[in-house]
Amino acid sequence: MADPAVAALNSLLREASIDDHAEALELATAAVRSNKIQGPDLASAQHTRVVALLKLDRYDDALRVIAEGGDALEKDCSFEKAYALYKTGDLEGAEAVLQKTGVDTGKSQRGLKHVAGQVAYRNEKFERAAAIYRDLKDDAEGANYGEENDLRINLTAADAQLQWQGKEWAVPEGEKQPAREDLEAFETAYNAACICISRGDYTKASVLLKRSRDLCEATEDLNEEEKKAELVPILVQQAFVFTKLGKLDEALSLQNAINLSEVSETSTKVIAQGNKLLPKATANPFIAERLARALPKIEGNDRLFGFQTAALQRNKNVIDLQAQKFEGKEIRAHKLLAGAQVPDLSVSKVDLGVAGAAAATKCGDGKPTVRQLLPLLEKRPNDIGLLLTIIQLYIQISTLPPAILLLEKFFTRLEEANTPEHVDVRFAPGLVALAVSLYRSQNRQRDVRNELAKAAAHWRSKTEAAGAGSSIAREAGIELLRSSHPSDLAAAGEAFEQILSAQPGDRTATAGLVASYATTDFAKVEPYLESLPSVEKLTQGVDVSALIDAGVALLTPPSSQQSKKRKFDGEGAAPEKEKQQPAKKPRKRKLPKNYDPTKKPDPERWLPLRDRSTYRPKGKKGKKRAQEATQGGVVKEEETLELAGGAGSVKVEKAGGGGGGANKKKKKGKK
Repeated sequence: MADPAVAALNSLLREASIDDHAEALELATAAVRSNKIQGPDLASAQHTRVVALLKLDRYDDALRVIAEGGDALEKDCSFEKAYALYKTGDLEGAEAVLQKTGVDTGKSQRGLKHVAGQVAYRNEKFERAAAIYRDLKDDAEGANYGEENDLRINLTAADAQLQWQGKEWAVPEGEKQPAREDLEAFETAYNAACICISRGDYTKASVLLKRSRDLCEATEDLNEEEKKAELVPILVQQAFVFTKLGKLDEALSLQNAINLSEVSETSTKVIAQGNKLLPKATANPFIAERLARALPKIEGNDRLFGFQTAALQRNKNVIDLQAQKFEGKEIRAHKLLAGAQVPDLSVSKVDLGVAGAAAATKCGDGKPTVRQLLPLLEKRPNDIGLLLTIIQLYIQISTLPPAILLLEKFFTRLEEANTPEHVDVRFAPGLVALAVSLYRSQNRQRDVRNELAKAAAHWRSKTEAAGAGSSIAREAGIELLRSSHPSDLAAAGEAFEQILSAQPGDRTATAGLVASYATTDFAKVEPYLESLPSVEKLTQGVDVSALIDAGVALLTPPSSQQSKKRKFDGEGAAPEKEKQQPAKKPRKRKLPKNYDPTKKPDPERWLPLRDRSTYRPKGKKGKKRAQEATQGGVVKEEETLELAGGAGSVKVEKAGGGGGGANKKKKKGKK
């Protein structure tokens, strides 16, 4: 006779749906504890017990039951174990279980693929998550009812995260812009808004968030409590967008509308509280610093993503600097960055380096700050945040050559290290873009071409990171196409081939590849010719006759270079007299106040005063000088006599003829 507990359990399992999971757990537990069942009945009871625990959100208990059931139960409950590990935050353990099950093979593993996508998403492996969701979307035969909408929601979320990570190349062109289907559900509209935010398109994001909010409030699939829970992240994101658009009043109104006590997710609560710190930091940074330290700590699976954590920490660094906590911030930055053997390009470490530089100089700027930071860079040579801060200061004071020299020295040191980690940092897209921008500001086109060519060659050699160098390959290909040298054109073709291998159908890369090999290797060009628009399509709607009749368009020369000759009308006759600007009215001459037109002007008015005939000097000395003047007077002749013994010389009046006897006497000099 069958055990009553087993009979009750089988009766429950035969029902179309089970709503009372606590009852199912109770019956399954009673059947397992009964010693009268063996084999399939025991396995079914154990499996039912695990599923009931998952339905009741008792994930730790489910893992304990699976471990007690032995290897056979663990093999049968691979899906349940992976899901329980995912919900408890043990993502590495969940990945290990999924790898054992061979999740990438077989149509029967559809449920496991969903779990694998969720695990990859929470583990910030968004490329793998997006690939899994695309595979499930393409395999529509085994899909359940309503699964297509869920897949679209998850795929758009993964695309948004990829763009936040700076991996636009991993998102197909057709998924970068919102489609009509994305506006039909509030989840997809929200994810489409997140994609726009990741690109910096806040205006479009604002429209999509409003659409998402309206759809969420109007849906009939959720009750009021569920609607409130779904509206919280939408309102938080709306407040952020309004802040970026400069609409601070609207942002503050939305932030005040959020009741944080009703928010169940700790991560959402932390983001909402962090965004509220902005107006407080502007008004009183000390209060904002105190509130920042009071933010709740996130534990378990409900945690922030990497870019969210970095943004929150960056805000805390800025608030600490505003609160003048310079010494503590400088000590922390030096402690974490001084011992680094390889430069770290992570956002958190770069932000910490910038904050440490600001703390060391007490938020100074100008040349004194640069002189203060250069010795610090010698102590922390692998601090990229500090390096970028110094370069930015050089740019602010319009001193670009030292900035270029500093960056080139950093590149040289990385190349001399000759390790894969150092070389990857050397050709990091952000640093390469900085070098190219500095070179272009100095019109050093050859250095721009060489830098892009070397970076493209490096990323082309790393097959496992072919997509990571797509942006560099694109810029390198475009730059090398401007050269007429065969080797540069060949390098450009290789760069565009790398892009097409990662992003098939890229029209820019296709056109660049055709332009690169058009004159050297037609065999490589021929497969892509059909994908390019024809000449007839490009020239469709162009009136050639009208262009010929209009002639060649010429730029209007500056006014200083325009010819003053009359224009020719083409028929041999001069054109009609053009309207000329009225001549300026001659300015009326100003005359002295005492001017009398009847009096004749003094003819000597142009001579200096002392040279005029009417000049009479004043004083005794003046009259004496006037008597000695040559104008109408007797010219006295003088001679210079040398004194004996080298005592000097003296001027005496030269004796004239016809004088008295006294004048004939010779003056005696001193002996």
